[in-house]
Amino acid sequence: MKFIVSSSALLKQISAINGVITSNPVVPILENFLFEIQDGLLTITASDLQTSMITEIDVESSENGSIAVPAKILLDTLKNLPEQPVTLTIDEETYSIEISSDNGRYKLAGENATDFPKVQEVENPDTVDVSADILATAINHTIYATSNDELRPAMGGVYVNFDETNTTFVATDGNRLVRYRRVDVASDAGTGIIIPRKALTLLKNCLPAENVNVAVEFNMSNAYFKFNNIKMICRLVDERFPDYENVIPAQNDIKMTINRQEFMSSLRRISIYANKTTHQVRLKISGSELQIFAEDLDFSNEANEILACEHQGEDIEIGFNAKFLVEMLNNLSSKEISIEMSAPNKAGLLFPSDLDENEDILLLVMPVMLNNYV
Repeated sequence: MKFIVSSSALLKQISAINGVITSNPVVPILENFLFEIQDGLLTITASDLQTSMITEIDVESSENGSIAVPAKILLDTLKNLPEQPVTLTIDEETYSIEISSDNGRYKLAGENATDFPKVQEVENPDTVDVSADILATAINHTIYATSNDELRPAMGGVYVNFDETNTTFVATDGNRLVRYRRVDVASDAGTGIIIPRKALTLLKNCLPAENVNVAVEFNMSNAYFKFNNIKMICRLVDERFPDYENVIPAQNDIKMTINRQEFMSSLRRISIYANKTTHQVRLKISGSELQIFAEDLDFSNEANEILACEHQGEDIEIGFNAKFLVEMLNNLSSKEISIEMSAPNKAGLLFPSDLDENEDILLLVMPVMLNNYV
């Protein structure tokens, strides 16, 4: 089997899906790309058993066939070749691969394509169409709040609830929670699924800059995403997501509105002096003034700053994890944000001041002195 393809075009396609491949896969053949040629179309698959990504590219070939190609060697070779046509010749008996270019020849050992695991299919799926920019925004707003705790796998992904009037994306790690809702994306499926963090990271990294349509299909086991010439199939997290609505405080009579950038910059400076384990900062709100304190008693470090703010309700002093606050503020783009609170031992709610009419976002952060709420 033999085919000719542009080196830069092939590099672009395999770079888009290479993130799926792990360094020490459970099945050794998963260190390879699966190449399949049918009528001049090369289909390339990468998988880690949980997530599979597939891309396609036109090539010059008069033959059909398949081969498993070592991913790292191929990727490194193409990265160091100037743009030019390259010829790949495959011996289907020995599985050896020879890459011919203007510069020289490179031989590598492939594997039998039949040993490559079959990509799972989404059977009897529900479907919804989402624009790439909306999907990217939803992922960016939520993915950082997912948990790394392997003992709580339900929190290791983003919960997506499809409703006939809206779609809600939720992530939490037990100390903070983000709920992002779109009213311009809806499905009558009435289904909630948990998409793993790795799959969403891969999806975010390969979503195009131009606003194309992403076709989404899902059932209770798998989700499928398709746009341009890329497809991704991932296994969903088979766990029950925490009842997040119950942890959102309903009555919050204390409200502070402040410039987001000034608040975030101040927190970054003050947190340098906070305890390195708790990252605790204290916010004291009185009148139109916010005082931010931090101290590390072990090293006798302390700092404080005063910022102007708008304040409604009683005065309050409350502690938060500065690292969480900064990360939340950094993932917003509004000029101002509001923090709503009810008591020093209750969660604080963050809201950006200016949002698109089709979106709604709520960010919740727990006081550092409380136990996790889940």
